[in-house]
Amino acid sequence: MRLSFLLGFLWLGVFLGNLGQAQTLYLPLDDRPPNWAPCAWGLVLCPPKEAYRGPEGADLFRLRAWLLATPGERLVASLDALAYGGLLQSRHLPLPPEDALARLGPLLSWKVRYGGELLLFGVVPRWDATRRGRNLEVLRRLAPWASLAGVHLEAVWDDAVRGSPAPREARGLPYPSRPGADEAGQVLLLRALRPGLRVAVAYEEAALAERVTPYEGLPLRETVAGLLRSAGAREVALGEGPDLVLYAYGGRNPRRAIQDLLHLMPRFPVALADLSRVNRGDPGLMAYLQGLGLYGRLAAYAAWGTPANNLGSALAQGGLFLTDQEGRLKCLAEAYFAYWWGEVGRPWVRSRFSEPLPEGASAVKALWPYLELEGHQVDLLRVEFPWGRSFEAWGFLEALPLSRGPKVVK
Repeated sequence: MRLSFLLGFLWLGVFLGNLGQAQTLYLPLDDRPPNWAPCAWGLVLCPPKEAYRGPEGADLFRLRAWLLATPGERLVASLDALAYGGLLQSRHLPLPPEDALARLGPLLSWKVRYGGELLLFGVVPRWDATRRGRNLEVLRRLAPWASLAGVHLEAVWDDAVRGSPAPREARGLPYPSRPGADEAGQVLLLRALRPGLRVAVAYEEAALAERVTPYEGLPLRETVAGLLRSAGAREVALGEGPDLVLYAYGGRNPRRAIQDLLHLMPRFPVALADLSRVNRGDPGLMAYLQGLGLYGRLAAYAAWGTPANNLGSALAQGGLFLTDQEGRLKCLAEAYFAYWWGEVGRPWVRSRFSEPLPEGASAVKALWPYLELEGHQVDLLRVEFPWGRSFEAWGFLEALPLSRGPKVVK
């Protein structure tokens, strides 16, 4: 049987056929891959893709119309998408706090109309946002929402470089906060769809737990604790038989990390977060994973962003697809593309093209390596740049059974 892994806009036809069964709504922060990816997983109902317009921001009228017309048991939603049009717009859009709060009113209207649960996240702006004060004021005024029955509200802080006020500002809010942003939707989906996941956390070395990681502003163990709290997960010891092991790799010793994985993987599903570099994984670790046939056996893998991004994605995908083999492999294919893009694709494109990227930049697909994933060869059909820049890319992937013989990619 032919199995296809499609990243990007090819999700729509299959997904629309399942709308009648969808009960969890998801309103992403924007349409960049980490935020929009869950819309292709078959677990949630998303707004029409046309409601998101890349760097122009979301069409707020269409988002509100979709929301108020769509029933569900629960809604995972970005506050910044509804209030400002997305993360990029939230940093600089001139809008009074009162108007931003009014734009969030449809969330409560949806809850009253359909009786569903709300799981909401807002972003504490990074250091260079010109509308920092306004955004913080909106988040403070939302505090009464946190006490409403059936409402979970939290804040995540975005790219806290050294000296950033974001961690302090977030802690001043009267509801939970933690580092991260682009993984927040995935983590809250785990809370919505598989609450109570029992997770054991393993570190490449004990010192990694105390390391203050880039863009977080606090020790890694606190980031992990915040992610588990957001996910509604419970941390347990390895000896307690966890549902999932979240392994944090810090980049010090890939051979030792592989030894850890060889010990853990026969006993538990393992989600691997590569924290060795920001926005890129460790090619040495990946070489071991591929060479030993371990990559396709992972519960999840992430290396596309900051430490919180990667930990949150690995945790969420590992938990959401524990019993879904096809879904797990699709996410692993996506995660490998994201790794490859950071290590190979993005540097190649940046060295040859200026932005906005021309059509010729898609020639980067010729560099795609041979990738085998659990009896399938994964090919890269094409690459698209939805925001016209090299930082993010959609990879359209296809997997064919190896029994059909290798497929040559030109």
